[in-house]
Parts: sequence; C-alpha cells; structure tokens
Amino acid sequence: MPSAPPAKFFVNQGVVSSRADMQHLLRPLVKQTVTYRYFRGRDLVAHGTGWVERVVLDQPDVSTYFTPLAITLNIDSFEHLEFETRPDQLLEYSLVMGDERVVLEFAPIASAETSSPFEPRQLAFDTSEYVQMELLGLDAREEE
Repeated sequence: MPSAPPAKFFVNQGVVSSRADMQHLLRPLVKQTVTYRYFRGRDLVAHGTGWVERVVLDQPDVSTYFTPLAITLNIDSFEHLEFETRPDQLLEYSLVMGDERVVLEFAPIASAETSSPFEPRQLAFDTSEYVQMELLGLDAREEE
C-alpha cells in the first residue's frame, strides 16, 4: 500500500521550490532593511540596500522590484529559493530565475565605532520648547 511522501524538512539551509514555503521563509524580511545583490550569470549587475515592504503570492499584477526606498517580492517571479544560515545566525536568501539571482541579507547593524543610517535607534523628540497645557471641559469651572 503506497503512502503519501513525507513533507520535506530543512535545517539551516536548503533549496525550496514550493511557493508556499518560499513565502513562509521570506516573511521575516517584511518591514526589514536588507542588502541585495543582483547577478546575471556570474556578473554582478546591481546592488543596494532597501526596505522590504511586502511579499506577495498569487498576485500576477504585482511586480518584483528592488530600489533603495522599497522592495516588493512576488514569489511567482522566481523558480526557487536557496537559503543558508550565516555564522552570525542570520539567513542569506537567494531568489533564482534561470541564470539570474538576487541575494538578500539583513542589513548589517553598525558597530560602536561606525554609524549606519539603517541602525535602529530610539525616536528622539526635543520637548524643551513646548509648554504643557490642560484644557478643561465645558462643565468644569476653575476655582477662584
């Protein structure tokens, strides 16, 4: 009696061709800053750093694009996804279509000696020039 093949599993690396698996693997990139390198064959064609706005599936009218301001990934633009865990425990993703490949990595956080415009930091707001006021409602009366 034949049984259904077990689902594949991966530990720290693999090649995924299932569209659903590709979407699940790329989901952690949404709302993250990543570096990208675009290769055609062995030639580096373009590279940059951008913000991943969304990852879509089953939306043929949505293009995949990479710009320094925004990145949208349409799973249907690629044949498969290769991923590998780096020594710092972050993933490197390679989206492949034919002889073209886009390699994505989380943007590095700057060390204490250097500063990066993508480094997360606490939002600062200078309140020294503002005065706090309390407004009383219509029913409230000031005591005289």
